[in-house]
Amino acid sequence: MTTSFEGDGHRGRRLRRRVTRTGPVAALCLAGALTVGAAPASPTAPADPLARYHHQHLTWKSCLLGPDDETGRELEQAGARCADVTVPLDYTRPGGRTITVAVSRIQATDSAHRAGALLLNSGGPGGQTIGDPPWVRRAMKDVGGRYDVVGVDPRFVGRSTVLDCRWPTGSMIRGAGKDRAGFDRMVSFSADLARRCRAHAGDLVPYASTRNSARDMDVIRAALGERRISYLGYSYGSYLGEVYATMFPGRIDRVVLDGVIDPARYGPRLLRGTEAANKHALRDWADWAAAHDRDYGLGRTESAVLATVERIRSAAERAPLRVGGYQVDDQIVPALVFNGLSQDNASAFGDFARGVRDLRIAAEGHPVAPSPWLAGSLQFLLTGHDSAYGSAQTAVLCGDRAAPRDPETYWRDLRQAGTDDRLFAPVTNDINPCAFWDAPRERPTRVRADLAALLVNATGDPRTVYPGAEAVHRAWPGSRLITLHDADQHAVFGVFGSACVDDAVNAYLATKRLPATDLSCPRP
Repeated sequence: MTTSFEGDGHRGRRLRRRVTRTGPVAALCLAGALTVGAAPASPTAPADPLARYHHQHLTWKSCLLGPDDETGRELEQAGARCADVTVPLDYTRPGGRTITVAVSRIQATDSAHRAGALLLNSGGPGGQTIGDPPWVRRAMKDVGGRYDVVGVDPRFVGRSTVLDCRWPTGSMIRGAGKDRAGFDRMVSFSADLARRCRAHAGDLVPYASTRNSARDMDVIRAALGERRISYLGYSYGSYLGEVYATMFPGRIDRVVLDGVIDPARYGPRLLRGTEAANKHALRDWADWAAAHDRDYGLGRTESAVLATVERIRSAAERAPLRVGGYQVDDQIVPALVFNGLSQDNASAFGDFARGVRDLRIAAEGHPVAPSPWLAGSLQFLLTGHDSAYGSAQTAVLCGDRAAPRDPETYWRDLRQAGTDDRLFAPVTNDINPCAFWDAPRERPTRVRADLAALLVNATGDPRTVYPGAEAVHRAWPGSRLITLHDADQHAVFGVFGSACVDDAVNAYLATKRLPATDLSCPRP
């Protein structure tokens, strides 16, 4: 998917790191109760069931957890402080068990022009955001001083109460394999992941959902002493922003959604429909790699580089490739290619090219030690090192919306996709653990009819594809859409280096005035 279901996320790190290195009925009633607290209670007004959460005292402390805590060190250097916010595990039983949600904050320095708190979410679901305030503050330039910039690790993620199913992988995403036998292995794999979640995290799994994360956000708002909050959400964070603005319409101020998810398409099979954008991104990367053939040796033309990728896939289909201590088969190679595409810059392209070069060497039968990007990707996919990330991501997706239960539905979709696309369709149409999940506790949110938000999307985004941003813009006639053209880029503001985008977002955050018209920004 920042690390995300949408796909750039095998490392479970922050968006900035991705760029520099590569790249239900009772609850519906409760949503209204959650907005109580704007005015003092009257004798006839019902008591606020969440009063102890809304009025809790936050203890701000150092963000540094130890000498090896790089995130904490960066937060410390930026002047951030951290706190744990107590929230109910189950909002229908606010007097019951509690969990914590970890937050970081860089306070406003321009108190004379303070605009309030800006809450962040950089995607996933399952991505950590607590470390993001320093780079977001820099991206905001002078406007950043007017805001308390607040990073949040959502429930069950990172420094918050953790949901860990003890998986042997950090991701549910795989290719389906070449035939029915490969698909049946994926059915067994997905069913086992779901079983592990019931066995090891069954007390938490039912409460993982975007709606509960939105409720947590509103508790954070109240605990910060804010009547309203502003919000910057990337990727999955755009959907979280859509849900929060729907559930708590009186609590939202300025909203920026970057890498916009169409809520009508959100769910456990969110990746379906991204195949064309990923093919385009792969061709653009191949063109770059061909221009750097002297460095990577993958081919002197785009078609030659793509042929190298196909030879790797074909070799893995015949027999698993040995890469260091890992066995890489035809279900892993498509996931690697998918994960290699989301950032449109030379650093990300180079990391991916080195990984493909390693895979080519392995496909030729030679021993190879994986380069850092490939080593991290294989560790993520083939070990339990990032089990908690995949666990939380899957629990939210499965808890938000039901997936088809019959494996034959997925097998039919895979066959209908045909054999022309052996890389992306086997990933985007594959079965996943949500097919074996317990039913969601709540119905999906019907997102509000309009919001004066600022939307940002690149035309070639291979994760949150551009038509999704267009669909949200049509549904929200009061919004404005900033389009970054000619870039296969997932997440733009403060990430891609577009002054056109960055200046427009900062102007909105400074004034709350949307651009007079939609904006088109060229690739810098």
